[in-house]
Amino acid sequence: MAQNLSVTLFQPDIAANLGAVMRLCAGFDVPLSVIEPCGFPLSEKALRRAAMDYDPPGGLQRVTSWADFKPQKRIVLLTTKGATKLQEFQFESEDTLIFGRESAGVPDEVHASADARVIIPIAPIARSFNLATSVAVTLYEALRQTASLP
Repeated sequence: MAQNLSVTLFQPDIAANLGAVMRLCAGFDVPLSVIEPCGFPLSEKALRRAAMDYDPPGGLQRVTSWADFKPQKRIVLLTTKGATKLQEFQFESEDTLIFGRESAGVPDEVHASADARVIIPIAPIARSFNLATSVAVTLYEALRQTASLP
């Protein structure tokens, strides 16, 4: 693992998105956590099916609730209600990138805990990108800025 940057998904709704993010994090050598509960059964069989044979460094870290989540350093929340555009934000090598549920984002308490809120610019006709796409775009930019691309 070349950096301490990490990705956290808050209560994802769609197993296929979790699988895609697991493969993405494995490919970039970035740790991945999931804050439960998920909108699907998070069994070992479901994980193997969704992620195939790709595991992020240290495997998927499961956190039972937001109250039990203990990030390393700065919490950077990616949100459609963000204040700073992705291209204007300065990532740090120990950031924890948090992405919300596909259906509802994150609750107010997560917004309040974030050290920074970032939005991915998107055409006005669209509401948001797919979760896995949002992670890919953001993670690449964070790794690029911190000179941590593999």
